[in-house]
Amino acid sequence: MIQKTIKELAAMLDVKNDVSAFADVTIHGASINTLTITKENLFIPLKGEKRDGHEFVGDAFEKGATAVLWQADVPNPPTDYPVLIVDDTLKSLQELARKYREELEVKVVGVTGSNGKTTTKDILAELLSIQYKTQKTIGNFNNHIGLPLTILGLDKDTEVAVLEMGMDDFGQIDFLTNMAKPDAAIITNIGEAHLQELGSRKGIAKAKMEILNGLREDGLFVYPGEEPLISEQLSTRKHDWKTLTFGKDPTNDFYIKQFTMKENGSEFHINQSMESFFLPVLGEYNVLNALACICVAQEWGVKYEQMNAAFQKLRLTQMRMELMKGLNGSTILNDAYNASPTSMKAVIQLVTDLQGYDKKILVLGDMLELGEQEAHFHQQVGKSIDKNEIDLLYTYGKLAAHIAEGAKQNKLSPNKIHTFTNKQGLIEHLKNQLEDGTIVLVKASRGMRLEEVVLSIINHRV
Repeated sequence: MIQKTIKELAAMLDVKNDVSAFADVTIHGASINTLTITKENLFIPLKGEKRDGHEFVGDAFEKGATAVLWQADVPNPPTDYPVLIVDDTLKSLQELARKYREELEVKVVGVTGSNGKTTTKDILAELLSIQYKTQKTIGNFNNHIGLPLTILGLDKDTEVAVLEMGMDDFGQIDFLTNMAKPDAAIITNIGEAHLQELGSRKGIAKAKMEILNGLREDGLFVYPGEEPLISEQLSTRKHDWKTLTFGKDPTNDFYIKQFTMKENGSEFHINQSMESFFLPVLGEYNVLNALACICVAQEWGVKYEQMNAAFQKLRLTQMRMELMKGLNGSTILNDAYNASPTSMKAVIQLVTDLQGYDKKILVLGDMLELGEQEAHFHQQVGKSIDKNEIDLLYTYGKLAAHIAEGAKQNKLSPNKIHTFTNKQGLIEHLKNQLEDGTIVLVKASRGMRLEEVVLSIINHRV
């Protein structure tokens, strides 16, 4: 993590006050949250819609912070502690991260995409850790605040950083990639998330392609070769990067030759290696995420025969394809962190294909930020549900009711469909259906908080 004296921080930022009295005081790391602050951190208070972080500066020092940034338009800065007054604490956080990144001799991989970027980040960090000291974005710290904090958390001797980059509008990935300056960039896919802001899949592709704006001239770009929107935009750019494509079609540089879903993961073979790989995560779409990671890892010197060992150590960020033990011997597939039409259909297909279960239940909530066609997208998800394989469908939310409509259109019996706008009512009804041999998929956009359903029906993680 960043380690600087107050004198060094003042040289990196446009500090408005005299800090010479504290010149030799040293900070170790940075934090914006007094709940997670650690000893000797630099505390950076941010102004939010509901609370102002400056209110908690006293708490930060009590918990061990050694210095604080202070926004110039906020009155009464403390006088008893090292305080660096700046015009804007958020911009100063970002500027500090940008300059710290320039100091580091670290190779960076930037990961973005409509779906799968967090899973891809987790897999790639595990693969690269075989060869390098590797750090990655913690949790979902992938925006204009999270990415700078992740960079400031990098150790001086870190050799590779895998940084997730999220967005919900144009210009945001451009900002992040120009801060991170990646040596390699991955786009996992182009889906329908954020259609409300970006207007079309073409707009989404344009926004995701901004990741290339910060890619080093001799860098590596990895993308799904069967996505024409990426190929189309790439053809208009002059560049010196190396490109690698991945997918299912043999026209890709890396493609899946064989895929078999097991009870506890996915076995697969690829065209570039004789190895048989096993990923302890369900679903062909997650194998595609792994394939994007293999593209980068092998390019950076990781041997194919080492990769299975890395896969076995894989721990995904919570609420992404977590297989958990439910009440009465049931099994819960917790994928409640986020959802889009593409990811929803993919995981429904995964459950459809799973063998060894007597009863299959879907618990699906609203998919948000889909724009004017949101009802249509939900109906299409419902129409993708196989009436012969799915035993019960629960929907939660006003938009998810359209999933129920689509399922009825696809001849799923009305007796198998239960729509709810009350979460507790859903939970109580669902509990009565849980028994040995039952698998329950739980998936929705983050704002629906369906992890509350998961917590109500689990015993412990498998």
